[in-house]
Amino acid sequence: MLSARRAALAGLARVGEGALGLGLGLGLGLGPSPGPGRVCGARLLLPPGGVAQPDSQGWKEAVAAAVGALQAGGLVAVPTDTVYGVACLAQDSGAVRSIYSLKGRNGRKPLAICLGDVDHLYRYCHVNVPDELLRDLLPGPVTLVLKRSEELNKDLNPFTSLVGVRIPNHPFVRELARACSGPLALTSANISSQASTLTVSEFQDLWPQLSLIIDGGPIGDIQSPECRLGSTVVDLSVLGKFTIIRAGCALTPTVEILRQKYGLIPESS
Repeated sequence: MLSARRAALAGLARVGEGALGLGLGLGLGLGPSPGPGRVCGARLLLPPGGVAQPDSQGWKEAVAAAVGALQAGGLVAVPTDTVYGVACLAQDSGAVRSIYSLKGRNGRKPLAICLGDVDHLYRYCHVNVPDELLRDLLPGPVTLVLKRSEELNKDLNPFTSLVGVRIPNHPFVRELARACSGPLALTSANISSQASTLTVSEFQDLWPQLSLIIDGGPIGDIQSPECRLGSTVVDLSVLGKFTIIRAGCALTPTVEILRQKYGLIPESS
């Protein structure tokens, strides 16, 4: 039973971001051409150079532009606390199909959802761990895999009862999720078999298929392979246990919190 479950979970290692050197990179193919008259690839620089200024006019305009693009069914590139991602509205089935197409996916490889705050997680997931545990790990560079609730769009990852949840420790994408009043579907902005991206220029080939690119500047040290590992993905769907699906960039502190503070047991193979 466990081996079958691990096989079913293997795809969840791809949620949120791509991986480098772990054999878990995301596949990405060219999606359909944008429709006539659709403005694609517009780029907005977060003022100034990506520094968080949520009260500034430029920041508010960037959030408003991204919300408008998402509500129109578009795909938007966003910075996170790990790598650049591509987001759409998770509850919009047409947009979900577009992001699957962008990634070259047939719907059998899951997308993560991205939320603005831990409180919102309970609407879309069945949680069997303490609230304090969630807040110890989120926001942060961790994807938590939980049982999905009936509130989540059935066209998003329809083949699994689980969903990966991200709350990145990045003010822009969190504010964007809050402004959309619902979950974002989030995947990495990278080309198949290549490393995750830390600057918008690294996924320039995708720009024509995106409605908007939010340029938050370089994420971390672009010369460091460790900065491209993506989030640590951990399955918390089994009561009292955890399974590391992808080591990612925050493995050691995540495991320490789960084992030492909350007494969770690693699920054996």
